[in-house]
Amino acid sequence: MTYDFTPEENNKPSRKKPMFPVQDQLRQYLKVHGREVKLPVSYNDLLRYTYSIPLKDKNGIDTHWEKVLYDMRDWEYIREGLVKMYAFLKTEGDLTFTAHLDVARIDYCSFGNSHPFRIRIINKFNDNYDHFYIKINDASRIYGLELEHLLSPNRITYLTHKNTLVEEHIPGIPGDVFVKTHLNDSATNKIRLAKEFVKFNERCFVRLLGDMRSYNFVVDITPDIEDYQYRIRAIDFDQQSYEGRKNLYLPQFFKENLELVNLCSRYLNRESIEQYQAEERTMMAFRVASTRFRLMELLNIMARDRISTADKLWQLKHELGQYFNSPAFFKSDSMGKLVKRQLKQTLQKNLALIQKNLGKFED
Repeated sequence: MTYDFTPEENNKPSRKKPMFPVQDQLRQYLKVHGREVKLPVSYNDLLRYTYSIPLKDKNGIDTHWEKVLYDMRDWEYIREGLVKMYAFLKTEGDLTFTAHLDVARIDYCSFGNSHPFRIRIINKFNDNYDHFYIKINDASRIYGLELEHLLSPNRITYLTHKNTLVEEHIPGIPGDVFVKTHLNDSATNKIRLAKEFVKFNERCFVRLLGDMRSYNFVVDITPDIEDYQYRIRAIDFDQQSYEGRKNLYLPQFFKENLELVNLCSRYLNRESIEQYQAEERTMMAFRVASTRFRLMELLNIMARDRISTADKLWQLKHELGQYFNSPAFFKSDSMGKLVKRQLKQTLQKNLALIQKNLGKFED
C-alpha cells in the first residue's frame, strides 16, 4: 500500500449516520462479557438540563461543547448516580472510595452523531480529575468498541444499559491539535511518528473502522530510552463498517491527515512501510488467534445484524473485491460478513505462519 495522497471531495463520510438499535443477540453478548449492567443514571436523565453555557478554549474559540446545569431537584440524583457510574467503570462497582469523589462539571456536545455528555469527576482531597462520556447506545459503535478491544493494542472499558452507552476517557493529544502544536517540535521523533501512522492506517483498514480524520484520534506519547514512542488511538467508533467507499477506511486519504501522510512520504521508503504493515498485521493475527472464540461470537452476531444501508454494503464489497481481486467479497450480504471476509483476506498469511510456528513448537 503506497502513501500517495490524492485529495478527493468524495473522501468525506456521510453527513449524518443513523443510530442502529442494539438487538437481543448483541445485548446477550454484552451481558455475558460484563458490558451490560444496570446503570444508576441514563442518557435521557442527562437531557433534563435547564440551561447551558457555551465553552470556549483558552484562545476564545468555540469548542462545540457547552456546560449544562440542572434544577436542584434533579441535581442530587444525577450527581450521586454519576459518581456511582464512575465506580462501575473504574472499580467494578466498589463504592468504598466514592465519598471523596464529586461531579465537577457536565458538558454536552450537539456536534456529531452521538451527542455525548462529558462528565468531569474530581477528587475532593487533591482536586485531581478524570472524565468519562455518556452517549446514546448505537450498535455500530458497540461493534467498533469491541473490535478495538479485541484486535488493537488497546483495551477499552465501556458499559451499556438500554439506550445508554458509557465510555471511559481515552487519554492523548487530539490528532489535529498534535499536528498544530507538536508535529514540528524539535523533540518530536518524526520517523517513529510516521511508523505509528502506518500501523494505525493498517489497523483501521483491516477491521474496517472509518472516518479516522485527525480530530477522531489521539496521539499518546510515552518517554522511552533517549527518546519518545507514539501510539495513535481511535476515539470515535461511530463509523465501524458503515460507509461504502473503501478509501474512507484508510486514514491516509483524508485531507485532515495530509501532514502525517507527508511525514511518511518524507521519512519512510517503500520497504520500511511494507515492513511496518507486516508487523501490524502479524500482531493483529496473534490477537485474532488469542481471542478467536469471543471474536467469532461477536462477528457471527454482527453478520446477522444491520449496521449500514444496502447501497453502501454493495459499494464497499465491490470496491474491496476489485481492490483485492477477490470475488469472495461479492458474496457478503451484511457488513458483519464483510468484516469477516476482510479479516480473512488481510490476515490469512500471518495466521498461517502463526499456525505453522505453533506446530513446530508442539513437535
